[in-house]
Amino acid sequence: MVVPLSPPPLLSTDDPVSAGPMPRPGVLAIDPYVGGKSKTVFDGQVYKLSSNESALGASPHAVDAYRSAADTLALYPDGGATALREKIAEIHGLDPAHLICGAGSDEILQLLCRGYLTDGDNSVQSAHGFLVYALAAKACGAEVHFAPETDLRADVDALLGAVDDRTRLIFLANPNNPTGTWLPAHEIERLHDGLRNDIILVLDAAYAEYMDDKAYEAGAALVKAHDNVVMTRTFSKIYGLGALRLGWAYGPPAIIDALNRIRGPFNVSTAAQSAGVAAMGDQAFVRENRAHNTSERAIMFQRLQGLGLSVVPSAGNFLLVRFPDEVGSRAQEVHAWLMERGVIVRTMDAYGLTDYLRISVGPSDANRRVLDLLTEKFPGESAP
Repeated sequence: MVVPLSPPPLLSTDDPVSAGPMPRPGVLAIDPYVGGKSKTVFDGQVYKLSSNESALGASPHAVDAYRSAADTLALYPDGGATALREKIAEIHGLDPAHLICGAGSDEILQLLCRGYLTDGDNSVQSAHGFLVYALAAKACGAEVHFAPETDLRADVDALLGAVDDRTRLIFLANPNNPTGTWLPAHEIERLHDGLRNDIILVLDAAYAEYMDDKAYEAGAALVKAHDNVVMTRTFSKIYGLGALRLGWAYGPPAIIDALNRIRGPFNVSTAAQSAGVAAMGDQAFVRENRAHNTSERAIMFQRLQGLGLSVVPSAGNFLLVRFPDEVGSRAQEVHAWLMERGVIVRTMDAYGLTDYLRISVGPSDANRRVLDLLTEKFPGESAP
């Protein structure tokens, strides 16, 4: 039996240790980010569909590269991640001098806040945008303006309406986590056109590799055309390197220079860099993973709708599902019921979506297991 682990308890300002050194104002008011659960008391086969991880794992080439890096553990990594930036640039047709790598794209988001926000400034994001944006901004003493969404989709007019004289950053995940919705390139351009030149538009394209719609553009074109746009990307999703914490960003030279001045000198390990180069070079694996996700996501969408559940159309490797407000069928109750049976999905309370669960698209057997359980929970005319 595996017992779920609890996060370390948070101290309150009334705790005796608060008489000692205190963090800057506002830090203790931040609710730490809590990732998807990974453990349950179920003692059989456990399926984790809570963190949007790669359904097919990592490329075998990336695994081999990671193992080979063991011979250099005593040496500091390349502080500039040169080979990795060059490989990213080769695959995406970018200038490696305009790239920066980080310990996950999370680190780059935090660097942007550290570099461009100060007390009294604010950042803007959509109402159900990724939680890390707000956490990073608040840690720098900034306020966060949340713009209303339309049908769980970012609304350009609402985002622009949330901008004021102290706005310095706008964060937009496209596609968005946790909703799975996205905006076409012309809407992103309209958003940028409405911004002052001193506001940075940060396009978080963590799920870009799952996109196949011609109306979509991850952000590189906008970066090339303007001095105030940054595109962030990750190796944690389709590339399957979540454990290595590896991400990158493409931006104007002045912004990349600023971020390089404040990042850690050896912020990306040799193992991560080596695996990243190999993963980026294995685009056949990326295509296979994308095809699996597209097929399995369609099956899951159809079957969940067939159970009478409301499912948000998604462009990512997950589905956001709304559950009835009825005793025994509410999202939290269904979450607990699935946990007891070895399936872990993600509650959405932290995003204000208390009626919803987010279900990652995983390996086929994991997807069938959650679908079969939900069919048992919500018997109906499920599609085959």
